[in-house]
Amino acid sequence: MNDAIFSQLDFGPLDEFLRLDDVTDISYSNGGQVWLKTLSRGVFKVERPEINNTLMEKLAFQCSNVMGKTFNMAHPFLDAESTELRMNFVHDSIATNGIACLIRKTPAKIRLNREKMIDEKYVSEDILNLLIQCVQGHANIIVSGETGSGKTELVKYLASMTKEDEKLISIEDTLELHLDRIFPHRDIVAMKTNNIASYTEVLVTCMRQNPIWILLSEVRSAEAVLAVRNSISSGHHILSTIHADKAASIPMRMYSLLESNQEVEQFLVTIHRYVQIGVYVKGYMSKELGRFQREIFEVCEFYVDDENKAQTNIIYQKTMDGKISFNNPTKYLRGYLAIQGVILPDNVFRTNSNPQNGNVITGNPVAGQNGV
Repeated sequence: MNDAIFSQLDFGPLDEFLRLDDVTDISYSNGGQVWLKTLSRGVFKVERPEINNTLMEKLAFQCSNVMGKTFNMAHPFLDAESTELRMNFVHDSIATNGIACLIRKTPAKIRLNREKMIDEKYVSEDILNLLIQCVQGHANIIVSGETGSGKTELVKYLASMTKEDEKLISIEDTLELHLDRIFPHRDIVAMKTNNIASYTEVLVTCMRQNPIWILLSEVRSAEAVLAVRNSISSGHHILSTIHADKAASIPMRMYSLLESNQEVEQFLVTIHRYVQIGVYVKGYMSKELGRFQREIFEVCEFYVDDENKAQTNIIYQKTMDGKISFNNPTKYLRGYLAIQGVILPDNVFRTNSNPQNGNVITGNPVAGQNGV
């Protein structure tokens, strides 16, 4: 569905929320409930009696008509997508308490910037600098978090830190990154999977395009896990996202999606060898700040030690009670980045601890997660 078709739709009172940059999602359900997800306040309900089943049914049928699709009891699901908007409808024969709709805004802009991230306590300056150096050193990075935590926004920001002459290819099933529109002067190819071109088929073609970076949409299937593994084992560099409750659990989360009887230790060694960095970003209501807050809560380094065992070094971790712990990157990450010309000091966080140990602890130590 292209933008010209979307421009023909009458969103009525929904247009008020579509025009607000702060609003990221609009949810309609339960015979008249309207819930907004915003950058500043998180999720909250608004009272709009004029937004009702009649309006939403009209909007759904407008979408189905201009798309040449059917939306009824026999075809109870409808998806519509434009450059910066994605809509999903569920017919009231399935959603028995009334038609349901989710509208997600995917603007072609990068909402994060260095000053904003530091000022709003999204991340400390030291950790942000380290993440940027990891991108510049071609580290493979996977961002984890819950739905709505801002995983895609962080990936977009990290992608903006790649070098101007490095070719990027994004592979998505629903278009959210829009890097080709954000950086129209760069060598960027935006690929979209569909029922004709599978994830695997698009990835094979992608590799023939000779990219430096491959940006994979969310890892949520066995096919996506294999795509990540095949991309990085063939020498390409990736940025991707996954649903996981902490950065350290990313490799096991990938294994749980694999749906095969591959031996777990063998798989973990593969992932720890090729994925250097895991990040966990969280969205929550902050009592301290008095607003909805998105924040990096954990940064992990994955590596395989000299005995060929998968290891995890928690470089940064924050708990919900505000306690923070740091560990310096290990010699393995420092060596990987050095090959790419990015030199990290032994004592990245400039503390009085012994840089030979690689441990920097503030607040609660993280047991059993020492650097090397």
